[in-house]
Amino acid sequence: MILAPLLAATLVVTAAADPQSGGASEARLSGQEKLAATEPLVRSATECLVRAVTTDPRYESKASVKLGDLIVDSMPSCLTRVHAMIDAYDRYYGEGSGEAFFMGPYLDVLPKAIVEGAKNPQP
Repeated sequence: MILAPLLAATLVVTAAADPQSGGASEARLSGQEKLAATEPLVRSATECLVRAVTTDPRYESKASVKLGDLIVDSMPSCLTRVHAMIDAYDRYYGEGSGEAFFMGPYLDVLPKAIVEGAKNPQP
């Protein structure tokens, strides 16, 4: 499963987040409920980025372009999904947690998720 590393990163953020940091209704949600609410958005953003990177002709040509450069170049086409993921993290885990998740655990495992996604393309 290509999302296993991302799911693990999400669990780390869930465990580290302050349960009282969200809005009134979000604060009452358990870590598992917050994970269930954010996981589809993580999956959607990741699938978009996997698709964008792996369909880039430079990816298949194995040219000297680095995977990180392909990820950066693919961001604009997936920006709506990435923003939705970040906004959900802010809503459920507190302001600033979305950017922290994206810039930290998410980007740390995204290259591996892309390589795995290329091996096991989604329909």
